[in-house]
Amino acid sequence: MIGNAAYAGEVAVFAQLPVGVRRRAYRLAYAVLSAYWLVRQPRTHGVKCVLTDGDNVLLVRHTYGPDEWELPGGAMKSAEAPVSAARREMEEELGIAIDNWTSLGEVAGRAQHRRDTLHCFHAELHNPSFTLDLGELYTAQWFPRKSLPQGLGQYVHPVLSKLA
Repeated sequence: MIGNAAYAGEVAVFAQLPVGVRRRAYRLAYAVLSAYWLVRQPRTHGVKCVLTDGDNVLLVRHTYGPDEWELPGGAMKSAEAPVSAARREMEEELGIAIDNWTSLGEVAGRAQHRRDTLHCFHAELHNPSFTLDLGELYTAQWFPRKSLPQGLGQYVHPVLSKLA
């Protein structure tokens, strides 16, 4: 538990930094990770979260990496359960607490020299209110599932295909 408390403290301090500083930190971290991925070609584990409101699905654009519409989510921490990672990522990125997750299974693929395993989850929301982490996300927007925008990330369609 001490590790979780220390992590929460670090997150709180980072969140207090100005948005521009946090955006630069995310871009720098992404550049360093990209070099690491190129050299090591690691196996990674992460989560993708499908948030729906009726027929609409929430997509986000990050302040770092490719300029693509993505499903929200992120990397899992060591020994973190996938559903815990989904819950944590939604709290960090969108400021929303979600406990009623439905597992959609896994999607595997290769991206940016990584070998990804993504644990996918779904939550149906009704008239949700978000508080975006503007250091990490430029925007979040609802789109009808049958009319998604151009410029989607590579995992959007494979993950959405798991949604009944």
